[in-house]
Amino acid sequence: MGKLTEIRWHGRAGQGIVTAGELLAESALEHEMYFQAFPDYGPERMGAPIKSYTRISDEPIDVHYQILNPEIVVVVNPNLLGVENVTEGLVENGILIVNSPESPAKIRAQLGLENAEIRVFTVDATGIALEALKRDIPATIMLGAIVHASGLVDLDDVVDVVKDKLGAKLRGEIVDANVKALQRAYDEVKEG
Repeated sequence: MGKLTEIRWHGRAGQGIVTAGELLAESALEHEMYFQAFPDYGPERMGAPIKSYTRISDEPIDVHYQILNPEIVVVVNPNLLGVENVTEGLVENGILIVNSPESPAKIRAQLGLENAEIRVFTVDATGIALEALKRDIPATIMLGAIVHASGLVDLDDVVDVVKDKLGAKLRGEIVDANVKALQRAYDEVKEG
């Protein structure tokens, strides 16, 4: 198999992590890549912790199970940092992206990753969402941070997919606000 990138998302039901994973996966089509995007629900209630998974590859993907050793972990709800082991299985030299106004160094210390070979990124996606969307729906905004941290797909491709997919079900001004917010997250993400 060619280059396969596996991403595990951590969030709470209602924050949009399933949709964001699908949007990222569909952005890979612009590069003629293959993808999978699927959720892992526990108790199906608003606010319950959930995981979602995204696989992107330059060759067909033959595996069909949860991602146990991701290259990228995205934490959409920072309250899960003390509740779940979000770095479980994260590969050496992997990427951890956390929705938080805290510095990457503080997140690294909080998770005991001071000596780990993991790249840590933070972005205040909740703050951006509240400002731009007037709602705490930060997952789509995290796409900007993922693109910045990983280079997995192009920002323009993500923007095009977001406009297309969200535009089919949301008003234009809401789609535009989402696009501006994810571009802002791309610019404001911090590494440490």
